[in-house]
Amino acid sequence: MHPAFSVIAFTTLSGAGYGLLLWAAGLILLPALQGRTPANAATVLLWALLLVLGLVLTTVGLFSSMLHLGKPGRAWRAFSQWRTSWLSREGVFAVATALVVLLMLALIGTMVTGALPPSLWTAMPILAAIMLLLSLCTIASTAMIYASLKPIPAWRHPLVLPGYFVFAILTGWLVLMALVNWSALSDEALGVIVLVTFALAIVAALLKLVYWHRIDRQSLGATRGDAVGLPGREVDVFERPNTQANYINREMGYVLARKHARPLRAIALLLFAAVPMIAAWLAWANPELAGPVFTLGALLALTGTLVERWLFFAQARHLVTLYY
Repeated sequence: MHPAFSVIAFTTLSGAGYGLLLWAAGLILLPALQGRTPANAATVLLWALLLVLGLVLTTVGLFSSMLHLGKPGRAWRAFSQWRTSWLSREGVFAVATALVVLLMLALIGTMVTGALPPSLWTAMPILAAIMLLLSLCTIASTAMIYASLKPIPAWRHPLVLPGYFVFAILTGWLVLMALVNWSALSDEALGVIVLVTFALAIVAALLKLVYWHRIDRQSLGATRGDAVGLPGREVDVFERPNTQANYINREMGYVLARKHARPLRAIALLLFAAVPMIAAWLAWANPELAGPVFTLGALLALTGTLVERWLFFAQARHLVTLYY
């Protein structure tokens, strides 16, 4: 499939944004589950920062996906097909998530100004739980846009859906760490950060290695004979079915040679897995450098995710290419 940059940017940025919202929901729910109020005003302001950044990343990502449309002005019509379309469901869940985030920001604003009665503060963890569920539904819908396409075996693979969740959680965590590590953290906190970062990076790396290994050995599930209506017979192409390139050739006939795929996979693994682990170790060994180290690590990891998403599209073969 042709790797359109607008869609690649969309899945990368929105994934990081919804991952950040998941972590923000966890931080907001934690005091409530422990039966206590937020420690101080700085904690509440951190919540607001995470919510704003998560909203910005998801919004920019969703709007970037519209650049791939022939007529972006008609994108609103996609919302009407939520009963049957994962793309429509993604849009509905994305808007619902944004509305909940805006309501949470409004609550935080009234709390900071002292206009919010203490009794209404209990609504915050409830909204955080709703935001968490909606973010999970949005990530799942994004993944299912691709995982539901039967003519593209590489996207129908069972690791596609968990892969989207893993990368959202990993990139969201790294963005969170790029923010919180600018303040002084205890050695215990840095140790936990190292463990979580290593665990997420290793899981993401193993998942992609297994996925790449399997799609390299995956057949299309059909033959050229099936494509031209002669099942069970070998068909050779002696003349192209068209005299010039068309939409199908451009969008669905993209071919990436395996010799080019290998170095790109290595670059992706280095950036989204190895770099975050190195950044976490450096931050633990040199706490005074934790802020800039994690910021750089998060940016490089997002770059690595862009490469991984480019490969996700470039290496996917559509069954229609059998005819061509």
